[in-house]
Amino acid sequence: MTYVFPAPATPSVAVSGSALRFPVRRIFCVGRNYAEHAREMGHDPHVEPPFFFTKPADGVVDSGATIPYPPATADLHHEAELVVALGSGGAFLPEDAALSLVWGYAAGNDLTRRDLQAAAKSARRPWDMSKAFDRSAVIGAVQAYGIGAQPEGAIRCTVDGVVRQQAQLSDMIWPVAAIIAHLSRLVILQAGDLIMTGTPAGVGPIAPGQTCEVTIDGLAPATVTVG
Repeated sequence: MTYVFPAPATPSVAVSGSALRFPVRRIFCVGRNYAEHAREMGHDPHVEPPFFFTKPADGVVDSGATIPYPPATADLHHEAELVVALGSGGAFLPEDAALSLVWGYAAGNDLTRRDLQAAAKSARRPWDMSKAFDRSAVIGAVQAYGIGAQPEGAIRCTVDGVVRQQAQLSDMIWPVAAIIAHLSRLVILQAGDLIMTGTPAGVGPIAPGQTCEVTIDGLAPATVTVG
């Protein structure tokens, strides 16, 4: 096929223990999936099914990168998240079949321009630009998992070594299988899709010059320095 200009490269993230890369098709993000985070943002965690927003696939950033402070914000926030990497697709999946789509998992950081999000919410406007900006998805190396297996244990976020967020993955309101099953009723999921599964309480700012690291037991960290 011939294009009017060279087609852009396929976005990808590292694979743990391998020189291979995981190609990224789309990035879906779950909002308010930890009860304490829902409360800190002023919401009742028990009144709604999961909801989703998206980030651009080419917004991915490998762990260890230094990125510029994003434009149009004075309040860049970290959000530590478990990332699900799909190796196959499907639609209208029951929960007991949902994990069969998973290729692996990674630690991730859903960077957020919080001031833009707050202004958009106040005006009852979409808040895409608070989430879906360049270099907004820091993703650690993806760790392959067997069918039906998934990470357990703690998720943490530190800024310059100081713990900001800490919780158990079991604290998620909607577990991974339920998230995949629900999302598959909204879109046809495909291999290469990433799902960021929500963040615990304790979200907060990252200033220029600071380093933020997300760790999840059993997975490679997702580290970023803001230049």
